[in-house]
Amino acid sequence: MDFSLNDHQKLIRDTVRQFMETEVRPFVKEWEKQEKFPAEAIHKLGEMGCCGMLVPEEWGGPGLDTVSYVLMMEEVARVYTAISTALGVTNSAVQAPLLLFGNEAQKKKYLRRMATGETLGAFCLTEPAAGSDAAGIQARALRVRSGQAGGEGDVYKLNGTKTWVTNGNAAGVLIVFAKTDPAAGGKGISAFLVEPGFAGFRVGRHEDKMGQRSSPSVEILLTDCVVPVENRLGEEGQGLKIALSALDGGRIGIAAQAVGLAQGALEETVKYAKQRKAFGKNIGEFQAIQWMIADMQTEIEAARGLTHYAAWLKDAHPTKMGASASKAKLYASEMVNRVVYKAVQVHGSVGYSRETDVERMYRDARVITIYEGTSEVQRMIIARELLGAPEKQKVAAS
Repeated sequence: MDFSLNDHQKLIRDTVRQFMETEVRPFVKEWEKQEKFPAEAIHKLGEMGCCGMLVPEEWGGPGLDTVSYVLMMEEVARVYTAISTALGVTNSAVQAPLLLFGNEAQKKKYLRRMATGETLGAFCLTEPAAGSDAAGIQARALRVRSGQAGGEGDVYKLNGTKTWVTNGNAAGVLIVFAKTDPAAGGKGISAFLVEPGFAGFRVGRHEDKMGQRSSPSVEILLTDCVVPVENRLGEEGQGLKIALSALDGGRIGIAAQAVGLAQGALEETVKYAKQRKAFGKNIGEFQAIQWMIADMQTEIEAARGLTHYAAWLKDAHPTKMGASASKAKLYASEMVNRVVYKAVQVHGSVGYSRETDVERMYRDARVITIYEGTSEVQRMIIARELLGAPEKQKVAAS
């Protein structure tokens, strides 16, 4: 198999890398200390096509392939993981399901604005008592009369609390999942396109996180939130299917994020190993350091191979993709945690200082084995493909 990049893919990679080096890297430490959401940088990336890479040209995107999207995510995460998280959510978790399940009016109203970077999207599935078990959400959506022209059933009222919503306080549209038929379990979930200006919508507390502190994770409070019927995404009861379709593609993006972050940590480690002296020579001359660096590089390349293969499969043979996204996400997310551990170790005490990039990278990496499906869930999905699983387990593992 030939996985060499074509000229256009190389151009995307190099263009994003140059932007991140010149427009973002000089400000990373300042943004991190201030916990500032880098809206201006994201807007510029949107002008470059990075906010809607998979969206067809008719809806304002460049209509690129998934490998190109992966390359973009790698280069962004290599410099600042927080930005790649914002881009991953709006690209994969919001725009992809809108493309698949949205009608023409919904795409016209929301997709172009997200694809061009004018606004961001957010994905509201997780709740205080429901994470990996998506079917266990408690949010409710009741179809009622609006009291206006249009007759019975022209609005939904949503009630519930969503947590860990990335981009939640910056998004122009949020996909919210709620149960329209609580008795049906996972088959009673529906999806809705919600705007922050809708009555009954409120942003709650911000999570005080270990890492990725410039990527806001907020609570969304829905109290009789009024959502027009035309803002339902897909049919009633399709919500879980919509959510899982978003997560499948999203896992490839998270794997790419892990690869990019690990690549950045490796580059910092190699640079430090060439500069730092101990016992009369550069520490890179010691076998202990060399072996750590060799392991880091080998694991990164292995993860990159899994990620690029999953991305290629998604475009070329989507029906054969199977658990490839889960394999890439599982290995890459655990790999990056091993790599950043070694990066801090090679830096020694200075690696424990907030003044170094590897300290931030160490904190940023930890969540990658958790969001978009924990490592344990990915293992369930991979094993399920090999062994089969009862339907109930399939819902819980997704």
